Amino acid sequence: MTIETTFVKGSVSFISSQNVYVKFESTDNINIGDTLYIKKENRLLPALIVKNKSSISCVCTPLTTEKFKLSDEIVVPRSIEKEEPISIKDKIEEAPVAGKQNAVAEETPTPDAQGEKKIKQDINGRISAASYSNLSSYSGDSHRMQYTFSMQANHIGDSKLSIENYITFRHTIGEWNEVQENLGNALKIYSLDAKYDFNPTTNLVFGRKINSKISSMGAIDGLQFEKGMGRFLVGALAGSRPDYADYGINPDLLQFGAYVGLVSADKEKFQQSTLAFVEQKNNGQTDRRFIYFQHSDALMKNLNIFVSAELDLYKKINNEIQNTASLTNIYFSLRYKLSKKINISASYDNRKNIIYYESYKNFIDQLIDDETRQGLRFNINYRPLKKLTVGANASWRFQKSGANDAKNLNAYLTYSRIPGLNASATLSANLLQTGYLDSKIFGLKIAKDIIAGKFNGEIYYRYVDYQYKNYEFSVNQHIAGLSFAVNITRKLGFYILLRGVLSIIRIAPLTG
Repeated sequence: MTIETTFVKGSVSFISSQNVYVKFESTDNINIGDTLYIKKENRLLPALIVKNKSSISCVCTPLTTEKFKLSDEIVVPRSIEKEEPISIKDKIEEAPVAGKQNAVAEETPTPDAQGEKKIKQDINGRISAASYSNLSSYSGDSHRMQYTFSMQANHIGDSKLSIENYITFRHTIGEWNEVQENLGNALKIYSLDAKYDFNPTTNLVFGRKINSKISSMGAIDGLQFEKGMGRFLVGALAGSRPDYADYGINPDLLQFGAYVGLVSADKEKFQQSTLAFVEQKNNGQTDRRFIYFQHSDALMKNLNIFVSAELDLYKKINNEIQNTASLTNIYFSLRYKLSKKINISASYDNRKNIIYYESYKNFIDQLIDDETRQGLRFNINYRPLKKLTVGANASWRFQKSGANDAKNLNAYLTYSRIPGLNASATLSANLLQTGYLDSKIFGLKIAKDIIAGKFNGEIYYRYVDYQYKNYEFSVNQHIAGLSFAVNITRKLGFYILLRGVLSIIRIAPLTG
């Protein structure tokens, strides 16, 4: 038995004042309290916490200050067990006593001529087209188009070959010249790879893919090989990393490395650790050399942790090479399900900006940006009643200098199936305090299935109060929105969002 991590992919379908809605093909393998991830700067970063879900959608609370956009890809790592090859000889030796053969034969898949379990084709994909129109007498009208194609084709034609991709194309109407100048600014290939399984424990990948065993490294362009040996696994990679500017293929940014891994022998308790050594180059010169560590662990039945860290081994200052160790990345998250009603999670992020010595930035520029960036996050979800959910999450980002501190507190209350309306309502509040801004955001959202499973709508209102500390003015905003989603068929849907914003700017001396 071996453990393999796969990714369930979804996309942002709606963004409210405090929540982000993510749509999946199915949420059967996603639980309330789970962490969802985004791909950013070639890395897989925790971004959302699931606080409620339906059969195909999750209501999430953001874990990051990053702005989400409709159709942004969201991924959920999931660990699955894969059976080792079963030979006919082994099955004969383990044959049950007389009288039980038929029962066992009905439960056990028949191996093929090579002694391996038969594999079956499984293909699913999604094509979407979206228009984002901004109608404004102040800044002018704009219409941005986005097309997305994603596909997961496992064991094509019942073979050992699988293909996956996630590709988007974005452009603004009337600005086609920007696409012609650089296609990479519009066309983004987040994943495009072919995988060949020699057997259930050995595979070769070609193309662009994030390796779940070393996920924080981000996408890898080229070849990746992995071999499992019982509880142990070994792997290697050779290729390049995506371009800094447009995420395209850049053969000048070569990289290669190897890793070893260890998985738990107890199939009831998931554990997986990876240790890797990687060298990255730029135009043939060493850019970075580091050791990567990653560990996932189900410490208890309802307690899970994830840790990743990177240790740089290479410096080049004033053309002098130094092989000294420097910790550049450490991330830790803990998730605990106290009961069916209470989920809590916490994370700690202490990272430095990575220095690429042969990149376009010099050492001084990197050094200025290299002050340790730290952050703590806490989240709790509580369901005291079947139809009532309350939750809160808090984050504290701090630096040694105190120049970029930020404190954020977000709370919400959701009541589903309001009597007489058969709708759900959510009250939310968000308080943010930074070195230059204090803000308060309060919101109310009501969502309803107008035709069950076919047509649903949502209306929301937000009040926003921005107080700028360095300027003598504040901004109040009243934001109202209305959205509809129509499932035309089981595989075809249509979504529309209308939003209006009224801003009031007050100019007055601010006290405190």
